[in-house]
Amino acid sequence: MPVKLEDKYQVDENKIWFKKWWPENVPKNYDFPEKTVNQFLDEQVEKHADRYIMWFLDTWMTYKEFQDHVKALATALSQLGIKKGDVVAMHLGNCFQYVIGYYAITRIGAIASGINPTYQPMEILHQFDIIKPKALIALDALYEPYIKPIIDKSSVEIVIYTNIADLAHGLGFKRTLGKLLKKIPTGKVDFPGALKFMDLLKTPPNVPEVKIDVKTHPSTYIMTGGTTGLPKAAVLTHFNVVSNALQCALWLGGEKPGIGSVGVLPLFHSFAHTVVMNASIALGGWMMLFPRPPSQDELCATIEKLPCPEGLIYAGAEILFKRLAEFEGLKNYPGVMGKLMLCISGAGPLHRPVRDAFVKNTGGNIVEGYGLTESTPVVSAGNLFGESPIGVIGLPVTGTEWGIWPSEDFDKGPICLGNPDDTNFGEEHTGEICVHGPQVMLEYLNKPDETAETIKEYDGKLWLLTGDIGFMNSDGTIEIRDRKKQLIKYKGYSVYPKEVEELLMKHPEISEAAVAGIPHDEFGEAVKAWVQLTPGSTLTPEEIKKWAEENMTHYKRPYYVEILDEIPKNLIGKVQRRILQINDPLYKAKYGEPKE
Repeated sequence: MPVKLEDKYQVDENKIWFKKWWPENVPKNYDFPEKTVNQFLDEQVEKHADRYIMWFLDTWMTYKEFQDHVKALATALSQLGIKKGDVVAMHLGNCFQYVIGYYAITRIGAIASGINPTYQPMEILHQFDIIKPKALIALDALYEPYIKPIIDKSSVEIVIYTNIADLAHGLGFKRTLGKLLKKIPTGKVDFPGALKFMDLLKTPPNVPEVKIDVKTHPSTYIMTGGTTGLPKAAVLTHFNVVSNALQCALWLGGEKPGIGSVGVLPLFHSFAHTVVMNASIALGGWMMLFPRPPSQDELCATIEKLPCPEGLIYAGAEILFKRLAEFEGLKNYPGVMGKLMLCISGAGPLHRPVRDAFVKNTGGNIVEGYGLTESTPVVSAGNLFGESPIGVIGLPVTGTEWGIWPSEDFDKGPICLGNPDDTNFGEEHTGEICVHGPQVMLEYLNKPDETAETIKEYDGKLWLLTGDIGFMNSDGTIEIRDRKKQLIKYKGYSVYPKEVEELLMKHPEISEAAVAGIPHDEFGEAVKAWVQLTPGSTLTPEEIKKWAEENMTHYKRPYYVEILDEIPKNLIGKVQRRILQINDPLYKAKYGEPKE
């Protein structure tokens, strides 16, 4: 297990990113506490006991009610034989039970791990094989089609099941319960000895004392492709989780009791795990949870009807903000205007036209952020309280520093660290972005070689090699060029897919684009672009290639162009280049059918 080299995370306040864009009300450094996630929770409950922590299916839950449920479930799990170091998986959508489950599991020193509800059975089994869960908390409607086919091949000994509406008891929900009952999915759970979540919540609280080393003991395992693209579990400690929640809260302006967070992102993903769930608690705020991604009408109607005196945080990929900015029905919801004041776009670039349209049409405020699962995930964001640069990934959050290293050899030393005397700025000094801070994960679970390749020491500090290629500007901001593993080598030239995508999207009739390398006997790799056209466009691949000839240097131009009805994205909204690439006929002809 890697050893942390230092106890304090203090950034030199002479770093150049503090000079121009830094928010006045955000501290540059912070004394990150060594607390478990539940010590962190208990402090917030003491301050905000009667305030709301969550809204779901027309039901509100207070901090104190939530803590009571957590203690009851934690006691029940302990009595079932779940102990420190055991893993409990959660196969749930966004709901009260997910958040209660997470905090109950971690309260007794067990390790929580969320499962993507859209995974197929073999994908779930693959995650089980990696994390080895002893228990599973599952949604009843998902058990038979997704869990039952693989449960006997897994390490799971205990199954706890729940219905999505189990804790929904609000007056508004009760009034429509009769109509909704037929719409609420249910399912049979026939695992021997399966237990009802609601029954466990009746357990008298008697949580055992558990000693936890917050810097080495995991709070959660979150699945990631990492820099290799192969599934691994990032081990995030209690210290990682609490520190990143506090970093987010500081970046959002400090505690704001009553502020809401729009929970459209799935909680199993690191982005929502931190920015929606844990940062809301750090702020003394509440989460607006949806069991499935809402339509624009449902989202706007909910925002309009719920009390948001302190405004709302909304975290997501650019596509979520693009849809809202272009939503013609927005004019029917005047109560939305001005509420979305703290919005962070991640999982890809935030383009100026999207930002401008969002600000104009919602009265909100939005900046680009950057992170990765291995950093819990938040690394940086733009300035939400003043002028913020466009086209860069913002500034490293409180207590975080970053630098550029040679992409092929970290041991050569940094290209640029953002010191006042640095001169290696700009695109000609492109390399791998590396990050140091309290949010950097402990390790990849049971992957010492991959961990050693991803976390390296320099000058007494541990640096996370992000796998992202970019360069630092003279103001300390960073521009990303691409993933190290996704570079296209065309006739010896390095082609960055992200750059080609952005160039293509400057064409007025191209709505979205994805670019990847396709094997070619003569060129090594050829550039292929998959494009989605604007409504009504009759643009052809030949016309796109002709336009590229006029607007791009020769080695960046797409050699192949394919028009799609829609560019595929994952649940977070990130473009799935790799899916397009490995399913291309020419790629399969060389490398065979994609493996499971």
